[in-house]
Amino acid sequence: MEVYQIWLIVAIILVILEIATAGFGVICFAIGAGFAALVAGLGGSATWQIVIFAAISLLTFIFLRPVVMRFLEKRSKDVKTNAEAIVGRKGIVSERIDAAQHTGRVAIDGDDWKAVSEDGSVIENGQTVEIVKLDSIILTVKPVH
Repeated sequence: MEVYQIWLIVAIILVILEIATAGFGVICFAIGAGFAALVAGLGGSATWQIVIFAAISLLTFIFLRPVVMRFLEKRSKDVKTNAEAIVGRKGIVSERIDAAQHTGRVAIDGDDWKAVSEDGSVIENGQTVEIVKLDSIILTVKPVH
């Protein structure tokens, strides 16, 4: 087995580790190993292979990783999940909302949620409402006019 093949195997293993960890740290070393494989394939000495591996790994960790992390962080802030995803959405009252009788349900995307009105008012069945807040499994809603 040639030395460049060993470097390529190391790079592949590091890419697999990166997929498992997803912190974009291990991939920097995989890139370094890829460049070391290139140096080995071109006949570079073991010293040069190690120097290139270390230098490229360090440079990608210092310069490339922060750019990618900022991009991924910005992207993840744009995606709403859990409670954030439902607040502001509209639904249809499927059971009359009445605080005095402790009743009320709202249908959103095929799911039926227990609901209360924001101001304690009665909201009739079939009316469109906007979700103001999610508290555990109970929606607080207001009528849409």
